[in-house]
Amino acid sequence: MAASTRTPAPQPIIIAVEPFGGSIRNHSPLLPLVYWDDAAVTRGDGVFETLLIRNGKACQLEQHLERFQRSAARLDLPVPKAEDWRKATSMAVEQWAEKTEADAKCVWTYTRGRPTANPNEPHPSAWLTINPLDAEMLRQREEGIKVLTAPRGYSVETIDEDLPWLQVGAKTLNYAANMSALRWAKRRGFDDVIFTEGDRVLEGATSTVLAVRGNKLRTPAGSGILAGTTQAALFAKAEQEGWNCRAKEMDLEYLCEKADSVWLLSSVRMAARVRRINEKKLPKPDNEATIQQLVASSLG
Repeated sequence: MAASTRTPAPQPIIIAVEPFGGSIRNHSPLLPLVYWDDAAVTRGDGVFETLLIRNGKACQLEQHLERFQRSAARLDLPVPKAEDWRKATSMAVEQWAEKTEADAKCVWTYTRGRPTANPNEPHPSAWLTINPLDAEMLRQREEGIKVLTAPRGYSVETIDEDLPWLQVGAKTLNYAANMSALRWAKRRGFDDVIFTEGDRVLEGATSTVLAVRGNKLRTPAGSGILAGTTQAALFAKAEQEGWNCRAKEMDLEYLCEKADSVWLLSSVRMAARVRRINEKKLPKPDNEATIQQLVASSLG
């Protein structure tokens, strides 16, 4: 049997970012980085962003940075310094480009850190990583996905008034429920989940919903939906090319019966066409390649 000639994936790149003007330095992936009592470990208390690395650059860096800072502020964390994260990302991307030209995933992580004498003055832990894309994500880009719909478990209409502590507008580390929903879907032979409230469409477990109908691009509107950086970039690019783009409330009938195609958008997977929603098979649209290219070009 011939030996495999597959090129091994590059080792992860890890950059530690010291808040409050500290160092920005490489960290070995073979050594521990987070203390046992860090709030990320004990409470899932922190925020993160995931960026696509493509063609030697971090896509939508400023948009991710704005959301990163906004998420931190909503969790009463010190606002991350923009120049530190730009510098750390630039260092990491340069190192990745020396290894390979392949796309990669960059994750920024910012936690409440270790307990301090004054709980109102956290000393955050912060780092970023760059890793290769996994084969399953690349498959979903190319082949599309099957999704189940599922209730999220609370009403988006009452969050701001009755449940303000949920902070669903922040991209927090507390993703256990989302990951559980994905595992539940995969056990049933599906790839992903779209959260709903009754028949109302909200968002994917880790993505933004997009519906295409003619020259119209639509994404669900309403409170309790995390603003998607990929969707925003797509709309900005598409409007320049004559597409009619708008956020609107939509229901499952719109996705299953009226839309020409349905997509889940995210920073790294980019655009995955939904081939099936529950038991409803969706036809392959004539403009599939056009939408994929539009999303890719919107990310630079």
